[in-house]
Amino acid sequence: MKSFDSLVLILCLNLGVLFGASHSVSSNEVSALMAFRLEIFEDPFEVFSNWNSLYEDPCLWSGISCSPNRDHVTKINISYSAIKGFLPRDLGQLSFLDELILHGNKLLGPVPKELGCLKNLRVLDLGVNQLTGPIPSEFGNLINVVKINLQSNGLTGKLPPELGHLRYLEELRLDRNKLGGAVAAGDHSDHTGLYNASNMDLTGFCGSSQLRVADFSYNFFVGSIPKCLGYIPRSSFQGNCLNNSNPKQRPSSQCVKTKSHPGSNEQNHHETTSKPIWLLALEIVTGTLVGSLFLVAVLTAVQKFKRKSSIILPWKKAGSRKYYAPVYIDPEILKDVTRFSRQELELACEDFSNIIGSSQDSLVYKGTMKTGPEIAVISMSMKEEQWTGYLELYFQTEVADLARINHENTGKLLGYCRESSPFTRMLVFDYASNGTLYEHLHLTADGDASQLSWTRRMKIILGIARGLEYLHTELQPPFTISELSSNAVYLTDDFSPKLIDFESWKTILSRSEKNSGAIGSQGAICVLPNSLEARHLDVQGNIYAFGVLLLEIISGRPLYCKVKGNLVDWVKDYIEMPEVMAYIVDPELKHFRYEDLEVICEVMNLCIYQQPKSLSMKEVCTMLETRIDTSVAIEFKASSLAWAELALS
Repeated sequence: MKSFDSLVLILCLNLGVLFGASHSVSSNEVSALMAFRLEIFEDPFEVFSNWNSLYEDPCLWSGISCSPNRDHVTKINISYSAIKGFLPRDLGQLSFLDELILHGNKLLGPVPKELGCLKNLRVLDLGVNQLTGPIPSEFGNLINVVKINLQSNGLTGKLPPELGHLRYLEELRLDRNKLGGAVAAGDHSDHTGLYNASNMDLTGFCGSSQLRVADFSYNFFVGSIPKCLGYIPRSSFQGNCLNNSNPKQRPSSQCVKTKSHPGSNEQNHHETTSKPIWLLALEIVTGTLVGSLFLVAVLTAVQKFKRKSSIILPWKKAGSRKYYAPVYIDPEILKDVTRFSRQELELACEDFSNIIGSSQDSLVYKGTMKTGPEIAVISMSMKEEQWTGYLELYFQTEVADLARINHENTGKLLGYCRESSPFTRMLVFDYASNGTLYEHLHLTADGDASQLSWTRRMKIILGIARGLEYLHTELQPPFTISELSSNAVYLTDDFSPKLIDFESWKTILSRSEKNSGAIGSQGAICVLPNSLEARHLDVQGNIYAFGVLLLEIISGRPLYCKVKGNLVDWVKDYIEMPEVMAYIVDPELKHFRYEDLEVICEVMNLCIYQQPKSLSMKEVCTMLETRIDTSVAIEFKASSLAWAELALS
């Protein structure tokens, strides 16, 4: 009987340990993490791929660490992951968080003041991002913080004096921002700024022996370097607008200084009283008018700035509860891009009746401007209530990104249209009137493919290679085509190729449509796709797609057909054997140069099958340009149709 009782006791203890250890993270903390996940709209390395349900253990999610009992989130570390999005104020609910490290990403917008609620936070590292706005004064509530890193962002404003409350702070990095104002010292006569005095006792940095690293360099601070910071082992003030010549400061042309002249008020008063009454009355009337006009101008500018720089739109979070997140957009982001009115585009596109393409997310119209050029207008198929502040930010960023592209083998963005009534978001491109390469390869009548002679195909290949080389190497940051295929290559009247990528922003719209109701009353969350950054980062993907495109061009075959199956698999048996290499050439072609075919096959083999990481489009383009001859003499020698094609060109 005793043995049975002992067995029961052991079983109970085991069950107790099992269930006692079965803690779970609170729903508030999980909701805060998922709010962060939903604010991220670019995740190229799929860091958030396993952040996919409220019912899974968040302690197993990428970048998350929990307490020993697994009942609280204590650390978020997602560094150098190229994530792009915003910091939600919900992060302030992670009250047990010890470290928040998001260094080296592409985070946008303001720093939420709610982060000041993290009383247990010891490390706050938001350095090397794209954050804007002021440093929240609520950071003064981070009473246990040891390290703050906000370097290399776009932060503005003055240093909040509340930072002087951080008694345990050992490291403060604020370099390479746009912070300004005076770094005031906390002596007995100066109770302002970061270094304040209370009851004649120094507090903050000047009164603390903990601070070891303080980097204020490359901002716009004015005044003098506080003497009380001399004890800090590592401090830097260079690259500011300080009065000190050592360390080196910014040129005076970069610093705006305002000087006050003592006694100026008395001088002005003396001059005023000595003036005639009629002149004084005239000045009063004139001043009133000027002041009124100035006030109107200021109010107008404020309204304009509010419309441009801050968009506050709701997105559903749970049931009927709405969360209004401010999204800040640089009002200067599109200053150099032409903005068309809907009316002039409607006139150019014949009341938007001339549709030349469509998808679930957009319509493509062809039109002709009054000034003569033909245009292609891509219109978003989206309702205003589905449009969010984040999508507006992404749209404007995408317009600015496309506008910087300027090469003879890439599509040229002429401008955009953005109106609220009726809701309109459009991109305007220069029109390539000869259709897509796909249409010429696969949708022509029998025999019509002969328009693409071997030499013409070689010229198209070289043009595509040059366009990709420009996008990958001459643009900084590089620009990659999200879906490089024969459908992304448009041809002009003389068959010159132009690369146009519509899929990058179509993907954003499609994702928004699918996730507009992502969180319902039951709390179910749909995970956003993680493919956005590919257009910026997937250079090797573009090189692989270029190899497949070469195969499609010289074979004239689609990427998949019932007879041959997958084109890439089919050609593998021929590409390295000279005696059968000619079998992959389009049977419609009457002539081709074997020397060209050899180099094409060599490049295809590199791009598709070998895929060395060091391979670049610059290297590929050099191989093609130095070994393919598209001269008129070669064309005459190879084809009896040369004269006719030359005339068409």
